[in-house]
Amino acid sequence: MQLSGGEFNEWLKGAEKARYKVSVCTGSLLLGAAGLLEGKKATTHPRAYELLEPYCQEVVPARIVRDGHVITAGGVTSSIDLGLYMIQLLVSSEAAEQVQGQIDYPYRLQGAVEMESDSAPPE
Repeated sequence: MQLSGGEFNEWLKGAEKARYKVSVCTGSLLLGAAGLLEGKKATTHPRAYELLEPYCQEVVPARIVRDGHVITAGGVTSSIDLGLYMIQLLVSSEAAEQVQGQIDYPYRLQGAVEMESDSAPPE
């Protein structure tokens, strides 16, 4: 599968300066093709683990993986968990719980696998 090259890939490389790089499902393959997962641990849809391997340090079989300023989530159904995780990260746990109640999402969040990273996200 060829993902590198092209106008979109070049545009995506500009995300290096973004505070967080976030993907869900096979979007992590696009981050990887743009070089944004080099030296990082990441996840994707379980059926795409092998496709992700060349792009990152390690594929972690988890719903959400945060490695420094890069956050990846598994299959598309993990997008709600990812959204709630981002609210918790950027606002507060209370805000995430409030949104969880408002969208009638009764499932307990499974949390994220968070890696130690030397690089703090850009401000």
